Amino acid sequence: MRKAWQVREAKARFGAFLEASLRYGPQIVTRRGVETAVLLPIEQWRRLRETAVSGPPGLKTLLLAPDARTETLVPPRARHRSRPASPLA
Repeated sequence: MRKAWQVREAKARFGAFLEASLRYGPQIVTRRGVETAVLLPIEQWRRLRETAVSGPPGLKTLLLAPDARTETLVPPRARHRSRPASPLA
């Protein structure tokens, strides 16, 4: 359940605000109706931070990985249809 909390409500009910983020995931804080911040569980924040710092793995990293799967990189060859023989004139 994603919920938007006004700053005043988040301050007044911080315990409930924190519990909601742990139970239901990220909770949005609004100021004057504009989304301004998010409270999320620490593990989710660490995963996001790690992804942002390291970025997605590159092609070289994927290919050199011990469990790299390269058999799907080359598309299967299509069967060639044979043409009818042209008559010689």
